[in-house]
Amino acid sequence: MKKIAYIELDTHAEIAKNFYELFKDSKIFDVDFYLSERVYKLFDVKSNSVKLSEPSIILDQLSKQKYDLVIIGTAHRYFNTFLAIRAKYNSAIICHNLNFTKASKSQLLKSVFIKDFRYRLKLLLKESLLSAPALYRKDQSLLVLDKAFSNERFQYLGLFFNQFLNDENKDEVLRIVVPGAASQSRRDYFHILESLKNLNNPTCKVEVIFLGKANFEIQQAIDNLKPVLDSKVEIISFQEKVSQADFDVWMQKADVLWCPIQKETEFLGIPEFYGISKMTGNIGDAIKFGKQAVFPLNYQTDLDFIYNEIEDVWTQFEDLKQQKLNQFSDFSKEKIREKAEQVLLKMIK
Repeated sequence: MKKIAYIELDTHAEIAKNFYELFKDSKIFDVDFYLSERVYKLFDVKSNSVKLSEPSIILDQLSKQKYDLVIIGTAHRYFNTFLAIRAKYNSAIICHNLNFTKASKSQLLKSVFIKDFRYRLKLLLKESLLSAPALYRKDQSLLVLDKAFSNERFQYLGLFFNQFLNDENKDEVLRIVVPGAASQSRRDYFHILESLKNLNNPTCKVEVIFLGKANFEIQQAIDNLKPVLDSKVEIISFQEKVSQADFDVWMQKADVLWCPIQKETEFLGIPEFYGISKMTGNIGDAIKFGKQAVFPLNYQTDLDFIYNEIEDVWTQFEDLKQQKLNQFSDFSKEKIREKAEQVLLKMIK
């Protein structure tokens, strides 16, 4: 078997967990995971293949095994450490912010003074922020998790697969789940609240679940709205982080996902655009739980389970609730793993 090391020292624990679930039964690859303490706790798997790590010891840990390929799950910091790994091992980086991978040294230097000065200064002085362009050179192996982003520079590695069977929902409640931390910076929650405010006399009971910790601004807006909602409409929100178990339960109950993704965000001062240079995790949510999802009108995708929001969105939700789901047959674990194995085999020299 070929030996892979998967490193996640920063964030995206959910993607590392997906990689684990996808490859744990592989007959081709044996994978070791090197995780920071924070990621390790979220990963929640006890196995000899899952190891605690940190930047100061990762190189020593890797040297104790012979790896055919090292995958860096996120390279948004510790640039000096990852450059050392790149120099020593056949490696690939999963890219989440494509404009960041193209940023110049001058752009990165300017970004230090825009905001979060102390944190970004640490990245500059201790973690070699200005070496990021070398880390993402065109001759290096760079991976993306959305096929729409693949080109001669970025290679598509599919990791999202359908993990839950959907029973046909027979009850009379229309359940709309909005997955993700409830913050206006990533999704337009005020658009949802305004739409709820104008929803009068719906044809059935409606539940809208904000499935993530709501920040103060959003929670206050929800509390102010509740007294004026139609009696058939209920908002469910959370003021603490939602556990993975609770998240899974609510996602399985959903009739439709509502994902009002903001058009633009930024990463370390570099502008990023959802659907163009940055993938939203809501696509992975839809695939994992086998749910249809409504995205903004300007979000472009070829995925047939993603629908652009129409003006009469509540009629759209009702229609989607009645549709039979048959869009996820190409996202079975076996099909996704087979394709991913072929991509990784080509990367092993």
